[in-house]
Amino acid sequence: MAYSDRELLARLIECEAGGEGETGMKAVACVVMNRVHARGGEYARVGQGSIRNIIFQPYQFVCASETEGGAYNPQNIYNMRPEAIHYEIADWAIAGNRLPDLGESLWFYNPFSSKCRNRFPSDVGYWQTRIGDHCFYNPTNAYFST
Repeated sequence: MAYSDRELLARLIECEAGGEGETGMKAVACVVMNRVHARGGEYARVGQGSIRNIIFQPYQFVCASETEGGAYNPQNIYNMRPEAIHYEIADWAIAGNRLPDLGESLWFYNPFSSKCRNRFPSDVGYWQTRIGDHCFYNPTNAYFST
């Protein structure tokens, strides 16, 4: 389907962080936009300033994939039905707004525990903050060599 960037981002926000409240959803939107505007490394090279390229970069967002491990993934962006809040957050992020606590975070994940790792993935990211169930990571200098 030919969704607009706004629609794709709203669907990804709902899918990745719909249960995380407004701050959690904004945090996910910030990560996407931080990748879009990355000043170097893999996301600058692959994303080329495109929301679509960032969202559909392989193996980045489970919600952007219709299959996971060879099985159908019912929680994907095509099955989402964004509401006004998801579009509002997408518009907020696209307009250049960011959560101050997030810094330049390029990654997030749910550790399914109360602790966040200090580094993620490997040594290209360092822990920045936790919002809801997700840990967020800023790039290290090593990231810019990816």
